[in-house]
Amino acid sequence: MKIRKFLVAALAAVGIAATTVGGATAAVPAPTTGSLQRYDISSTYVSGLSSGGFMANQMHVAYSDVFDGAGIFSAGPYDCAQNNLNTALYGCMDTFMARKTPAQLEQLTRDRAAAGKLDPVANLSGDKVWLFHGTNDSTVKAPVNDDLATYYRDLGSNVVYNNTSASGHAWVSPIGPNSCTSTSSPYVNNCGGDPVKDMLTHLLGSVNPASSSALTGKLVQFDQSTYTPGGSPSAISMGNEGFAYVPQSCQSGVSCKLMVTLHGCYQYFGLVGNALMDKAYLNEYADTNNLIVLYPQATTMTGNPRGCWDWWGYKSADYAQKSGPQMTAVMNMAKALGAGGTTTTPTPTLPAPAGLTVTGTTDTTASLSWTPVPGAVSYDVYRNGTKVNGAPVTSAGYTDSGLAAGTTYGYAVAAVDTAGTAGTRSAAVDATTTGAAAVCVTASNYAHTTAGRAHQSGGYTYANGSDQNLGLWNVFATSTIKQTSPGYWVTC
Repeated sequence: MKIRKFLVAALAAVGIAATTVGGATAAVPAPTTGSLQRYDISSTYVSGLSSGGFMANQMHVAYSDVFDGAGIFSAGPYDCAQNNLNTALYGCMDTFMARKTPAQLEQLTRDRAAAGKLDPVANLSGDKVWLFHGTNDSTVKAPVNDDLATYYRDLGSNVVYNNTSASGHAWVSPIGPNSCTSTSSPYVNNCGGDPVKDMLTHLLGSVNPASSSALTGKLVQFDQSTYTPGGSPSAISMGNEGFAYVPQSCQSGVSCKLMVTLHGCYQYFGLVGNALMDKAYLNEYADTNNLIVLYPQATTMTGNPRGCWDWWGYKSADYAQKSGPQMTAVMNMAKALGAGGTTTTPTPTLPAPAGLTVTGTTDTTASLSWTPVPGAVSYDVYRNGTKVNGAPVTSAGYTDSGLAAGTTYGYAVAAVDTAGTAGTRSAAVDATTTGAAAVCVTASNYAHTTAGRAHQSGGYTYANGSDQNLGLWNVFATSTIKQTSPGYWVTC
């Protein structure tokens, strides 16, 4: 993809506009609404493509006390853009303009660390870094990627740099839907190998083969406002929803690793749906390697029409520092999952409740019962791995409400002792609500607005209720959405 000069005023980005949203059958599980739970996280890593790659480097450098390494597809060195759009476009993507040398940016890093704006630079020494740039990638030119490799090596990181693939500008995966040389939506290419395995092997050490079966973990859809400074994701160009893939082993209390994965421009959920989460090939390794994958989401705003992460200062001059609003939000999410320290949850003492049974369902509720556990003072109820009861459940039964019609949910129960420690969870049972599941509607974005399913603002289309960005507002761009409650539409 080439950045044309007449687009400079509209911003830098990657890719061309995607024309469809959703509609494809995905291997990743359907998202389950919930909140981020704390797990036993032994180490934390960050990865990303393009603007997400620049952001991944910023996160690694700024929070090197927390992140143990980084995997980056096509990006440049720390704060290459220097809070300047033209520098970002023509010095840090293309190479028409002069840019800071790696040595200059290394000194900038040291200066900011000394001022407390970044974690100590010494943390980066020995950290494992995996870099990728394809020979058909002209979006972020090879010399810029080379600078990133030099930057990390000069700071003592253990760098592996794959720059021989024929890939275009994309995340590269064995199940990518695009051809190897492509630079087009959804920016996930298949080049015949498995760079994801190479990345994880370098970062984590030896890894077990990726799962070849259906994924067994859960994809949690959570409200990003909980973690955003000021409580408004849209104010800092972040989406309302974020996602985290959590394998069953991590839900059961096994010590796990955490990977924070940051999408590229035009690759956010509101535009391409779950394309990256489905095709990045991370969840398949997560299932077999005790790895949680966090997928934060950026979106569009004035000054950022392509939903890029802030790596040139469109929202804040502190974008590359610990105080940067997007940086803070993503770190808050990672810490909510347990990054930066292991959990201090006491060892469970009570056995799993027996006899968990679904006693009834309606369109919006599921009722459960189980055999009481001696010594239990209350119970915690889990839906798809996330605790759903706010107050203690003091009887051996519970009715979960606010569910979607025609949908299957998995439930488990744990007994809680006098110290407030939850015991071992029961085996899960499935409950399917009555009624018909929400119907997906595919139409042009213009038709969605005229039918009252969406609205338009600034040339873009937004689903009514959820405000998910569906892409350009015209008769050519299409999207697939469904109504989950009156007046509330989301992508399928």
